Amino acid sequence: MMDQVDTLVIGAGVVGLAVARAIALTGREVMVIEKEKAIGQGVSSRNSEVVHGGLYYPTSSLKAKLCVRGKEMLYAYCAERGLPMQQCGKLIVATSALQLPKLAQIEAQAVANGVPVQRLTREQARALEPELECIAALHSPTTGIVSSHDLMTALQGDLENAGGMLALATEVNGIQFFDQNLDQNRPFAGVLSAQSAIESGVNGESIELGFKQLINAAGLYAPQLAQRMQGLNAAHIPQAHYAKGNYYSLSGKSPFRHLIYPIPSAAGLGVHITVDLGGQAKFGPDVEWLDGITNPEEIDYSVDPRRADAFYAEVRKYWPGLRDGQLTPSYSGVRPKIVSKQDPAADFLIQGQSVHGISGLVNLFGIESPGLTSALAIGEYVAEMLQK
Repeated sequence: MMDQVDTLVIGAGVVGLAVARAIALTGREVMVIEKEKAIGQGVSSRNSEVVHGGLYYPTSSLKAKLCVRGKEMLYAYCAERGLPMQQCGKLIVATSALQLPKLAQIEAQAVANGVPVQRLTREQARALEPELECIAALHSPTTGIVSSHDLMTALQGDLENAGGMLALATEVNGIQFFDQNLDQNRPFAGVLSAQSAIESGVNGESIELGFKQLINAAGLYAPQLAQRMQGLNAAHIPQAHYAKGNYYSLSGKSPFRHLIYPIPSAAGLGVHITVDLGGQAKFGPDVEWLDGITNPEEIDYSVDPRRADAFYAEVRKYWPGLRDGQLTPSYSGVRPKIVSKQDPAADFLIQGQSVHGISGLVNLFGIESPGLTSALAIGEYVAEMLQK
């Protein structure tokens, strides 16, 4: 007899763990499969660790709904468990008159989304942050920072306490879905094949698992994984695009108490300054489209020191006091985009049976920012989808 698991979640990043936890708390048997040797080694460990307010996103979008809901859930979750977080607030700054209409547009969107913001004059902004240069700003008091590692560790603990399992160093080779119309008496909806205990390029044990539900939360690898699903119409698999975000760390103490964000760009939120819970200030991410990359394994995460000139130029628009030599290449992350650089920003793409027709399958595509903030709400959303 083939081994069976009620629900499989592929990907042990913050979203995969949150989804698995939410489903396990409903009483279902859950296993998370992760190809790396530890949790959170992908997108989840290479971001700004910002708890976003939910200002920017169209009101009817999943990003708006799940960010605002997720923010509330995340602050409550961290407070309940004593996890490190700080609701420090942020300022979005306009540094030229040409940016004032965009600032007003962000303010209107925030109000429509039910997110508290306050418009500040230059004098009011500088009263909060004397080192800041701008002509106007928006204050978002519900923006904050969190430790993504501590959050993921807590989610893993909840999952395992609810009876869930975690299979690390296990790479999925293929997934086959059965046609339930042909045999409604099958004990499961599909079969997953994988290799476990991958080490030093040597494949370990081959695994086959039957399942009733499968959630693709593989981040950068989600479209690639979907292509391995026999029975899924390829028309429902978006083209993957990768937009790298580079970070530079600041030598010396941060000049700001709040997070400082410029007016957002087309593909990101601009080169902003954040301070982690350890007090280290960092700038980023910028947007570097990785044209020609078709496989996440090909991504080079090193930060090119030559990008520093652009960082200095962007940061000095709102912090003229930045001195030469204060920025050091730090780390980078990659956004799992499902649109190209020529296209408008895409919403989260969460596909269930109503889209692709396969019972028990949920594909999560394009879960970029604000994915960390939205993680608990995404878990709640997916669990409700599967219960329906």
